Amino acid sequence: MIWNIIIGTLFIVAFTSLFIYSRRLYYRSIRMRNRAQMNDVFTNIAHELLTPLTVISASVDRLRGQEPKFMGDYDLMQLNIERMVRLLQQILETSKSQAGELKLLVAKGDVMQYIQQTALSIEPLMAKRGLEFTIHCTPESMMGWIDTDKLDKIIYNLLSNAAKYTGENGRVQLQVRTNKRYDHVIIRVSDNGIGIPPNKMKHLFQRFYDGDYRYAKTLGTGIGLALTRDLVYLHGGTIECESKEGVGTTFTVVLPIDKKSFSASQIDERNRVDISQPTSAILDIAMRMRDQTQVADEEEEMGAGDDADRLLVVEDNIELLMLMRQLLSQKYNVLTASNGVEAMEIIRKNPLDLIISDVMMPVMNGRELTAAVKRTPEFSHLPVILLTAKTQDEDHEDALLVGADDYVTKPFKMRDLELRINNLIENRKRIQREALSESLGELSKPVVPHEPTPEELFLKKAVECVHAHLDDSDYDRDQFAADMGVSTSTLYNKLRSLTGLSVSYFIRDIRLKEAKSIMERQPTVRISELAYRVGFRDPKYFATCFKKEYGVQPSEYVENLAKDQET
Repeated sequence: MIWNIIIGTLFIVAFTSLFIYSRRLYYRSIRMRNRAQMNDVFTNIAHELLTPLTVISASVDRLRGQEPKFMGDYDLMQLNIERMVRLLQQILETSKSQAGELKLLVAKGDVMQYIQQTALSIEPLMAKRGLEFTIHCTPESMMGWIDTDKLDKIIYNLLSNAAKYTGENGRVQLQVRTNKRYDHVIIRVSDNGIGIPPNKMKHLFQRFYDGDYRYAKTLGTGIGLALTRDLVYLHGGTIECESKEGVGTTFTVVLPIDKKSFSASQIDERNRVDISQPTSAILDIAMRMRDQTQVADEEEEMGAGDDADRLLVVEDNIELLMLMRQLLSQKYNVLTASNGVEAMEIIRKNPLDLIISDVMMPVMNGRELTAAVKRTPEFSHLPVILLTAKTQDEDHEDALLVGADDYVTKPFKMRDLELRINNLIENRKRIQREALSESLGELSKPVVPHEPTPEELFLKKAVECVHAHLDDSDYDRDQFAADMGVSTSTLYNKLRSLTGLSVSYFIRDIRLKEAKSIMERQPTVRISELAYRVGFRDPKYFATCFKKEYGVQPSEYVENLAKDQET
């Protein structure tokens, strides 16, 4: 009886174990099948996207020949095409790695020179983040067998990863040397960035583990280091990481480069590595960007003029920053910064009318910049528009809570952004002009004695300075600031905050108001004489400004006054 119970129990246990094991195998097979299907989906999508990108790239090249004046725009397009292609290639490589289909094809070439050229193509990325980037190759030249496609991805991923997690004014170093037998190359990428916590080191090469990219205020996909490890292992090499929080990180990769380390199917005898062709156009584009910035500076000086509204655009993506500057400079004077700290320096030194800032930036982000501006009395009047890729309602509310005047989600249309800029500036000007009219009216009326505010004293002195030089057509911003005892930027900011007018518009507004007053007292005055009396060099320009301000020509205004007196 006992044996029957024991046997029955063992049978039940065995059956249950077999059932559980079978179910695990079943679910495992389903997961593997789903993963394989997803890999196929990613692979197919990547292939499908590469085709239109090739067409777009070819179209851009054709446009270069047809309309060469837009060269800066073509470079921006080409740079972002290359970035998309690189990302899609990484997805394809990751998919192949998971399916065990990654293949090596090595060719003979100068290993050191190829690595150096690949690293140099990433130099603008380092410059954009304000990093000191050095490359040391020992020896400077040495022949070996490499798969350029795979080696390019290893170098790019390690260097771009170092750039992501190293703060501004940090240091990234690439050291390349050979072993004593000259059959392996040792690649060491080190930085003095934020480092990696010990509890996260074990997940470092895990696919889709994106680390602390949010904390570092950068972007991450979670496939770069995982793919790098797979590519290193494909070579039969090794990869190691040493890191200390707050000190920095060092990745060390060892790869074989002698012909004996590879099988016959992995060796390409027919081709040699050609290092004369750059692996990326990034370096060339960065140089063009610098040229484009100089052109933009010249256009700003020649185009918008002193009376145009002055914007500060803060964006850490240099391509988007230059594109926005190029487009907005057609209507505004545009200054640029790549983070909040740079922006604050510009705000302190330059007169501005509005700030446009990205939210996610290194060093000081857009929220921190907005809060700093709004709590500083001298700049608190400046409107701020925040740009962000986040679309949640709480993100919008958070932006408004720190003091932002408007909020635009990416991607956005430049026309929409311009409308928001114009609305904010015009609304502020309208309110401040109403306040100015009231203030100027109050200055001429007897009032109950009271202690004048600093703003009232400043405005009264400003009006008196302009009246004292009313007939001086050469009275300009510099002389005005000297008479007020302030810098030109302080004068601009003060007048903007109190009246909504730039310095030249303020002077012109006082001149037009005095001209109107003279007409009312002396209806027979000659318009040309009046124009000179209030500091206009050209009576025609005076008439144009007067009509724009009051809706009628000066001669019509005088005629209407005369008719009113007759009646």
